[in-house]
Amino acid sequence: MSKFQPKFNVRSRLFFSHLLVMCVGLGSFILISKVYSPRLFILQLERLEETRFFNTRSVRTYLVRGFEATWNRSTFWSVIVGATAAGLLSYWVAQWITQPLMQMKQITQNFAAGNLKQRMARNEIPELDQLSASFNRMADSIQGIEQRRRELISDMTHELRTPLTIVRGYLEELADGRIEPSTETYQQLIRETRRLERLVSDLQELSKAEAGHFPINLKPHDLRPLLQSLVERFSEQLLEEGPTLTLDYPSNLPLALSDLDRTEQVLVNLMGNAISYTPTGSITLKAWADLYWVWIAVIDTGIGISEADLPHVFERFWRAERSRSRHSGGTGIGLAIARRLVELQGGKIKVKSKLHQGSTFQFCLPIA
Repeated sequence: MSKFQPKFNVRSRLFFSHLLVMCVGLGSFILISKVYSPRLFILQLERLEETRFFNTRSVRTYLVRGFEATWNRSTFWSVIVGATAAGLLSYWVAQWITQPLMQMKQITQNFAAGNLKQRMARNEIPELDQLSASFNRMADSIQGIEQRRRELISDMTHELRTPLTIVRGYLEELADGRIEPSTETYQQLIRETRRLERLVSDLQELSKAEAGHFPINLKPHDLRPLLQSLVERFSEQLLEEGPTLTLDYPSNLPLALSDLDRTEQVLVNLMGNAISYTPTGSITLKAWADLYWVWIAVIDTGIGISEADLPHVFERFWRAERSRSRHSGGTGIGLAIARRLVELQGGKIKVKSKLHQGSTFQFCLPIA
């Protein structure tokens, strides 16, 4: 289709199509009446001239009857030809307009059967083209959701298999008498069952967050008391040979429009990750503000994340170092929950990192 070709909307096309059908019908009627009626009338006059005896009244009667016969015939053929032409034209226009809708119906039936690859083609009618584009976006979204659902089931199966295998192994050993019951054995079983409990809890939290079912109560808050309390709480958990934890924020930090409980949940997750992956060095909880946002960052000097892994940081069950994360009890869902909680508060979260140099997780919240 040429880019200079004018585009008419559906309403205009339907109006002009019906107008065209009407014009075809009237044109057929006028054409046949104009061409066919005089010839028939002349034939009637020639028959009249062949009559031997007639008077004025009889001539008038013959003329009227001849004209009526001529008009009836021409009208009959005009109606036949006009109706046929109008019907064919209307059928073609209807097929032209409804064909994309029938195609969309077929694609939706294929979707229901599990085939999510088909898409709508472009259409020269603007409204139908917009509908096709919206339909394709919806199809892409459905396909993405289905793909994520399959990935989630696969990841869940993988994550649940390890602790369940460990628990079953210990229980079978204990039942067969191949190992003696001990405090270490029971502690290991407790750790694995707690890990399963955390995994189920995190999955429930993630499901609520992605569905938008978390209650978000946005109010203006001064985040400094929250930041101070978190630094004090996590400082008590650090060993003497572990990293140092510091707080850096300006005295004039503006109020942030946030849900304080959800913001704390995000920070607990980010700081917990920083402590897990920073055996030595430093961790800094930093806050600052720009024109529209209050920014909070957790900066560590830990093991870092490779450039190839950075795009996957906020995906479910992703780990930069699976064995270490499992040892610390992580489920690989916390960052996905953190991202969704920040988005529900109207903010955004991002990460910068270099392998063996450390990571910076930072998110922003609107200024109240």
